[in-house]
Amino acid sequence: MKIAVIGSGGREHAICWALAKSPLVSQIICIPGNGGTAHEDKCININPVDCEYAEGLQGIDAVVQTAVFEKADIAVIGPEDPLVAGISDQLWSCGIPVVGPKTKGAALEGSKDLSKIFMKKHGVACAKSETFTNAEEAHTYIDKVGAPIVIKADGLAAGKGVVVAADVKTAHEAVESFMNDKTLGDAGSVVVIEEYLQGVEISILAAVSVTDESASSGKACIKPFVSARDHKRLLDGAKGPNTGGMGAVAPVSDVTDIDLELFNKNILEPTLNGMIAENMDYRGFIFFGLMLTKDGPKLLEYNVRLGDPETQAVLPLMDFDFAAMCRAVIDGSLRDFEFTWKKGFVCAPVAVSGGYPQSYKKGYEISIDNETVSKEGAKIFIAGAVDDEGKLKTSGGRVLCASSFGSTFEQAWASSYKALGAVQFTDMFFRKDIGLPGAAESGNL
Repeated sequence: MKIAVIGSGGREHAICWALAKSPLVSQIICIPGNGGTAHEDKCININPVDCEYAEGLQGIDAVVQTAVFEKADIAVIGPEDPLVAGISDQLWSCGIPVVGPKTKGAALEGSKDLSKIFMKKHGVACAKSETFTNAEEAHTYIDKVGAPIVIKADGLAAGKGVVVAADVKTAHEAVESFMNDKTLGDAGSVVVIEEYLQGVEISILAAVSVTDESASSGKACIKPFVSARDHKRLLDGAKGPNTGGMGAVAPVSDVTDIDLELFNKNILEPTLNGMIAENMDYRGFIFFGLMLTKDGPKLLEYNVRLGDPETQAVLPLMDFDFAAMCRAVIDGSLRDFEFTWKKGFVCAPVAVSGGYPQSYKKGYEISIDNETVSKEGAKIFIAGAVDDEGKLKTSGGRVLCASSFGSTFEQAWASSYKALGAVQFTDMFFRKDIGLPGAAESGNL
């Protein structure tokens, strides 16, 4: 099986690594891939801008043409932008089955407003919210309900569209920034103002297989993976600005069986029923961003793809064939596919460029002591780095993560940080407390 993987981040490197382990997979076309996938087993990077057959094409049109020309048997979509733009619909129309929802399902992430409408309509446990298209009305509402409160831009904003406001001044500033100053472009033209929930955040990634046929036969399903936790704040102790993710752990030890039962009953099952009722063709992954509150888990958001860096912590725990699971997602047999998990933990701290998440420099050479990494049984997943004539050089803010498995969390943590210590580049920075007490994101201001 020849698989096209769309994307260039750490999540996509982890997906390619997991697919490459399958005997079902002969080759992985990484479009465009990164410095890690350039050297991963069975992988080849192809950037459409370098291909004559994609000349004159841009965006997802060029990506689709590349997958077609390379005769991909299936495609796995990593990031949200191409999903929201309709890449799955285009690939299916070209005869390439896709692990990634079509446009209707992708709107669950593409629009916060549509997502909240879906949650409320189908009884998904979530934070109360109101949507505003007029800034003055949003300001009036903030003055009425007070703070703390959460301001969310409706559209995709690369992780920059959510402000947790501890006071009304910050909330008003967020509305002005999004709606009047247009700091997020059109993504902030509409805002969702949401109640502030107290608790601690976790992530649950899941595989989804919902079609008209599977729904009518009773085989439509959402099958969750193990729990995970992303650490968004830049600095130790969950302090500093929000980032795209400074590291992840899986599974999460403070998630109870009761939490998972309530999640299944009040969030997962209503989501599945809603997808069926809305006639979605949703074959791919979904990310449940949850707050564990005193009243049980509440849904903060859907992502219509695997999380980053949660993927780098969850996939190494899989004790099943990831490629076979992707095929089951596509052909409707996911309900009968057995998930088995390694008994242990993964810790995956992220190394970033100095200055991130603000301005930072690129082009620094990365040195990796592969002997030490191998000794620790760790895997370095590359995100913001490219292969420059055989040399790995930084090209983004989040550069890489060191993912390591251990039979105990303590073993996984120590091993991952020893592996990260074997990596060097100029201005390299990382948190030193991923997964430790006090490091978790919480709803306690």
